[in-house]
Amino acid sequence: MELRVLTYFLTVASEKTISKAAEVLHLSQPTLSKQLKELEEELGVTLFTRGNRFITLTEDGIYLINRGKEILSLVESTTTNLIKNEIISGQITIGGGETQAFEFLGRIFHDLRNDYPEIDIHLYSGNADDVLEKIDTGLLDFGLVIDPVEKQKYEYIRLPLIDSWGILVNNLHPLANLDKVQPKDIQRTPLLISNQSLVDNQLSEWLGGNMDHFNVIGTYNLLYNASLLVKENVASVLCIDGIVNTTNTNLTFVPFSPPLSANVNLVWKKDQFFSRASKEFLRMIKASL
Repeated sequence: MELRVLTYFLTVASEKTISKAAEVLHLSQPTLSKQLKELEEELGVTLFTRGNRFITLTEDGIYLINRGKEILSLVESTTTNLIKNEIISGQITIGGGETQAFEFLGRIFHDLRNDYPEIDIHLYSGNADDVLEKIDTGLLDFGLVIDPVEKQKYEYIRLPLIDSWGILVNNLHPLANLDKVQPKDIQRTPLLISNQSLVDNQLSEWLGGNMDHFNVIGTYNLLYNASLLVKENVASVLCIDGIVNTTNTNLTFVPFSPPLSANVNLVWKKDQFFSRASKEFLRMIKASL
């Protein structure tokens, strides 16, 4: 599959019609249709069906869109990082879950871009499972992950930061009046918990080893949307402190007792061949420690 033809397909998917995509690509409609037909034959799938006015993507077409965007993004960042300049330039891609540790990285990026303003920074938000998968496939240079997470197959630096767990509740909830919460305090409270694979184990241990004794009604990936359900008093959320600003809201964060904390790590793939921009970023991280 040629990158040129992949770009053709993504343009058709974006424009919804062959005719409009042909205009954007400065191709004739027959030429574009022929290229797409050959792509389908090469892959052995049907990517879309033609309607009266617009095309409709098949499941295979939707899959190719998502993977195709990632492929072209990877090609673009690789090309950018290979361009040789007298100054350090290129892209740094970093993903992470919701943690105040990004403020620490923000100070590093501030100094980095003061020295090398040609460096671009691309952030991706996701939980540890998402971030590690993208590091494995080369779509991210670095990941900021919160323990517990399996780091054995990665290089990593433990940052001098600790995140603390607790519960985010609506101010109308009785727990909002407590200074700390214990497992027995939340047994009957409708809860949302992180869907990160290893977090369940950590929370289960703090809760006494059996989450079945608690009223877990769902999961969340990133905290913001979950906090909106807390605002409506649908549920309370087991989460890390400081991610959602509770000032002048109807939300209260109550820390756990006994305390439950988590280390924050910067991880990257072992034997990674870094661009000069990523090497300088990593050097500045190490120097700051």
